[in-house]
Amino acid sequence: MQKEQKQKKPLRRSNRRSAEILAVFTKHNFYSGGFTPEELRTTLEDLGPTYVKIGQIMSSRTDILPESYCRELEKLRSNVKPLEAEAVRAVIEEETGRRIDEIYSEFKDEPIGSASIAQAHYGVLKDGTRVVTKVQRPMIAEMVRQDFVLLKKLAAVVNVATEGETGGSMVDLKSVIEELEKVTEDELDFRVEAENTRTFRNLCIENERLVSCPMIIDDLTTERILTQTYVDGYPLSRSEQIDADGIDRTEVGRLILENYLHQVLDVGVFHGDPHQGNIMLSHGVPYWIDFGMIGHISEQNIGIIQEIVLALVEKSGEDLTNTILTMGVTSGKVNKQKLTEDLDGLIDRHVAVKDLSRLNMGALMTDLTAMLSTHHISMPGEFTMLVRSFVTIEGVLESFCPELNVFDAMTRKMTERMRESFDIRQKVAGAMQELLATGRQATKIPSAVIGLLRNLAKGRMKIAFELTGYDDLVDKLAVIVRNLILAIFASVLFVGSCTLCTTDIQPQLDGIPIIALIGFVLAAALAIHTILELWKRK
Repeated sequence: MQKEQKQKKPLRRSNRRSAEILAVFTKHNFYSGGFTPEELRTTLEDLGPTYVKIGQIMSSRTDILPESYCRELEKLRSNVKPLEAEAVRAVIEEETGRRIDEIYSEFKDEPIGSASIAQAHYGVLKDGTRVVTKVQRPMIAEMVRQDFVLLKKLAAVVNVATEGETGGSMVDLKSVIEELEKVTEDELDFRVEAENTRTFRNLCIENERLVSCPMIIDDLTTERILTQTYVDGYPLSRSEQIDADGIDRTEVGRLILENYLHQVLDVGVFHGDPHQGNIMLSHGVPYWIDFGMIGHISEQNIGIIQEIVLALVEKSGEDLTNTILTMGVTSGKVNKQKLTEDLDGLIDRHVAVKDLSRLNMGALMTDLTAMLSTHHISMPGEFTMLVRSFVTIEGVLESFCPELNVFDAMTRKMTERMRESFDIRQKVAGAMQELLATGRQATKIPSAVIGLLRNLAKGRMKIAFELTGYDDLVDKLAVIVRNLILAIFASVLFVGSCTLCTTDIQPQLDGIPIIALIGFVLAAALAIHTILELWKRK
């Protein structure tokens, strides 16, 4: 009986929450033809903190929702009612198994910031390290997961109407909800953000005196709390403070832009949401913060992005079409001629009539993504996130330092990459020629050595003494020499193939040049053959 009562409690909570959600939807007349952008925003606000967070995520998803909806969702409030100090302390103590005064020499109950899923508090550890601890709201994970279950059930009867020249359409809200569920689930586990921060710091920060990011305090980070070093500064949005401190906007903007391009083009790992609040200035040094979402892009797709930029510079719609069809996924038959014509028009609007140094790359990429959607072409997820990130950082820099241009800097960076790639190719080509020449000579060594040893064995050559009657010994030496030569040749092949892997020589398989794969296979075969030969003669 007691067990049945326990099972009924979550069921009653679920039913109660379902009724609350349905009441909000009814209040906003969801059944009368779908939500307008404003109705969607106010509905999410009425549904509570979980839905505010969902709306904030959706506001940057132009690949999922129409731009009019995304613009409206940007208006969602970023702050919610803060937690009571006792609740915050309870979460930290529960997660660490220690009292607050055992962890911190100072801990401020007043939050630095309060959001829908968590809030942040300043503290000083016992060793004097200044930190920020982000604390997840109690029961928020359970509430979010329960809400997504209910939302997916309700999605069957909720439509989001879009407007357009062709008369409008409906958004598949179920797909939107499932996509948001994946993103939100990661945000509910602070260990994901901690790992993202470590990855970003290890790969993207070259010189902390120029650009930096916080360090994670591992023993004070769990699924529900995240502790990192405190950044003593203010966000890039504080224009008056920046001017009062005499910050050189051009220099700081250049450092941010160069580091961002380093993330994208050199490392393939980039900040997924680089808005003004996620870039801090501490004593004139820009700091990246908040790594709940980082993007990854493969070396192969970096090469394709280079081809896209090159096609834009050359104003070639045909080259742009071929590159996009290489990268994109089609969901129907594509009219290549019409796509090329549309892309030529896009180039005319954004590139041909403007000075390339002032090109708005974010606007161009947004229009390109929308155009591809009309041709039933979807780009890889990593590319979609990169476009959103690119649009965001360009907007930030345009506001912070208008004289900087992302496209101009990007083309210079890519020119350097292509020049270095060309130099590497020349060096590799020369190394391969030397390798082949060495290989041809190496193949002659075993027979030459064997002949020499047999001549010695048969007494045809004398070196101050005459070898006779040692045929078995000479045969063994010949085998050893032959295996030694094969081992050396296998090593040369392996090293040469490793060198090839540092280039972007085409064709490739999973980012590895085919010629390098062939080298690895031959090296492995020679190595196995040599080991087996030695094993037989033990």
